[in-house]
Formats: sequence, C-alpha cells, structure tokens
Amino acid sequence: RYGKHLNLLKEHAENDLCFVLMNCEEFLKQQQRTMVSSLRCLQERYAGYDWFASSVFLIMSGDGEKTLTFLQRFSRLLVSAYLWLPRLHRSMHLPITTVESGIHPVYFCSAHHIEMLLKAELPLVFSAFHMSGFAPSQICLQWITQCFWNYMDWNEICHYIATCIFLGPDYQIYVCISVFKHLQQDILEHTEA
Repeated sequence: RYGKHLNLLKEHAENDLCFVLMNCEEFLKQQQRTMVSSLRCLQERYAGYDWFASSVFLIMSGDGEKTLTFLQRFSRLLVSAYLWLPRLHRSMHLPITTVESGIHPVYFCSAHHIEMLLKAELPLVFSAFHMSGFAPSQICLQWITQCFWNYMDWNEICHYIATCIFLGPDYQIYVCISVFKHLQQDILEHTEA
C-alpha cells in the first residue's frame, strides 16, 4: 500500500513482494544455525517483518529479481548486518553465545553508542529519557528495525539507507542522534508536562 501510495509500484506488486520475502527467508535460512532454545525468538525464523527487504523492493520500483540480486550481493558487506536485521538472526557468522542470548548484535553495538553519544551531545534529552524510565536505545532499535518507516518520509528513508551503505554503519547512530536533536524541544516539553 505504501509503495502504491508513493506511485512506486504497479497494480499487482503484492505477488512480487511475496516472492522477494519468501526468497529472502530461504536465502537467510541457509546462513542460520539450527538450535534448541527455550527462547521463543530463537525457535523459529526471524520474528518480525523484513522492513529492509521491503525498502529495497520499493527502491527497485517493485522489480523482484533486481531486489534479490542486490540483497544477495549486499549480504556480503559488513553494513548489511546493521541495516538488514534478519540477516543475523541465528546466524552461523556470530559466536554461539551471542546467538543464544537472543539479543540482536545491533542492540548491544549501536544502542550502546547511541546512549553514549546522546549523553555527550544532548544531555537534557538523555536526562529526560532517564527520568521517564525509557531507554532511548530501545526507541532507536525500533526505528532501525523498521528502517524508519512511519517515522520519516520516503526520501529521508532512502537517504538513510544510502548514507549507511556508502559511508558506513556508524551513520546509523548519527541519524538516530540527529532525530533526537530534531525532536529535542518536543521531548523536553513532554518531560515538563
């Protein structure tokens, strides 16, 4: 619906998107460990929607073959671990202890740096989150997981993806800090209220 709303997709693009998502699931399954765990999130495939694959599908104007070719090549790059979160779900490329924790590596890599930078760059925003009992990194993880869908306009989402691919995964952190800086006044007003 979003792609049609933006006039990026043809009428019957749902079938192509389903084709892409099913092929991505099969492709990523080849890189996953089989494991027995009491954690629900590790018992099955990636629990959640593949927002990054859908974003690439929209960037490729609904061309399923182009999307899959890009994603297969992209998966060889380090930045793919930060942008395409399902890629590291139960991944054989991670230490077993990391996989068994059930915590995605983006959370303890990027989230840690987001908290540190937010404390240094926007101390009032950091304090507001601390007082509210919310961790800003949890909100950022939600933004990152969904490729900022429902938070940014489509052009900004494309800029976010391109910036992280071309300049490196640390720009994911800078984008989150920039969003907090943009929202600083609103955050502070809500904290006072």
